[in-house]
Amino acid sequence: MTGPEARLTLLTRAGCHLCVTAAETLARLAAEAGVTSREVDVDADPDLQAEYGDRVPVVLLDGREHSYFTVDVARLRRDLGTG
Repeated sequence: MTGPEARLTLLTRAGCHLCVTAAETLARLAAEAGVTSREVDVDADPDLQAEYGDRVPVVLLDGREHSYFTVDVARLRRDLGTG
């Protein structure tokens, strides 16, 4: 049996300072909402790199693009039902 699917995914890459900040913010918001999150390195997947590589960090909510470059905190809280 596997755990619940992550509702939040952060697309990142190594050496990205914006990604570090976004990861900290996303971890906090996920904890507030009681949902799971995960990070995916776009450089590990050619399709992700082609689609999102020039916009990291990218936040996906339930597999759909939610925001990029920064976490839209107010909108994400609203969409997660915590704000």
